[in-house]
Amino acid sequence: MAANGEALTTQGYIQHHLTNAAVGEGFWTWHVDTLAWSIALGLVFILSFRSVAKKATLGVPGKFQCFVEMIVEFVSQSVKDTFHGKNALIAPLSLTIFVWVLLMNFMDIIPVDFLPSFAQWVGGLMGYDPHHVYMKVVPTTDLNTTLALALGVFALMIYYSIKIKGFGGFMKELYAHPFNTPWLYWFNFILEVIALIAKPMSLALRLFGNLYAGELIFILIAGLIGIWQLPAHFIWAAFHLLVIPLQAFIFMMLSIVYLSLAHEDH
Repeated sequence: MAANGEALTTQGYIQHHLTNAAVGEGFWTWHVDTLAWSIALGLVFILSFRSVAKKATLGVPGKFQCFVEMIVEFVSQSVKDTFHGKNALIAPLSLTIFVWVLLMNFMDIIPVDFLPSFAQWVGGLMGYDPHHVYMKVVPTTDLNTTLALALGVFALMIYYSIKIKGFGGFMKELYAHPFNTPWLYWFNFILEVIALIAKPMSLALRLFGNLYAGELIFILIAGLIGIWQLPAHFIWAAFHLLVIPLQAFIFMMLSIVYLSLAHEDH
C-alpha cells in the first residue's frame, strides 16, 4: 500500500492495517468494517444452518449436513457435560457463540492485503482517496467485538442469577461468601464484585489478545516480505489453525460454565 503516492514504511503499513474504517467521534465512533463483517458472518451462520435444517434427510446425509450435525452434536455434548441447570436457551446460545466466533476468527486466514486492497480499489472508484480507505476483516481483533460478546454473556449471568436465586440470594452470594461472618461482609463484597467483573473482562481480553497477536504476525510477514508473503503466510496459518477453533471453544465453554454457576441455587 502507499500513502500520498509514496511507499509506506513498515511501521506505517502495520498502522494502516490496524486501523478500522470508522465513522463518528469519541464514544460514538462506529467501526463499520467490524460491524459489517460481524453481521455478514452471522448471516452466513444463520442461513447455512437453516438451509441444512430444512433439507435434512433421514437417509445418508450430504457432506455439509454431516459437518453441521457434527458441530451441533459436539456443542450439545459440551452443554450436557458442563451445564447443570435446566434452560432451553443454553444449547442454541452456545452453538451461536461457537460458530460465530469461529467464523470471525477464520477471517484471519485470508492474506492481509487481499480484501483491504479490494476495498481501496472500490473506494477509488467511488471518489475516495484510496490511501485513506481502511478495512479490518477480522472482527475478533477489535476489542469492541469481543467485549460486546462478553458483556452479552455477563448480562445473562446477572439475569439468571437474580431469576434463580432472587435479588436477595444474589446479593447474599456477594457479601456472605467466602467468609459468612458479618464483620467481613464488606471484604467479601469487594472480592466477589472484582471476581464478577473479571469474568467478562477475561472472556473479552483472552479472545482479543490471541487473535490480535496472530493478526499482527500476519501483517508483519506481509510488511516485511511484500508480494512474496504467501508461502510464509500459509506456513504461519497452519500453526494458527490450532488457535482459531481453540479460542472459539474456550469462549463457548467459559460462557457455559459462567451460566451454569448463575443457575446454581445454594
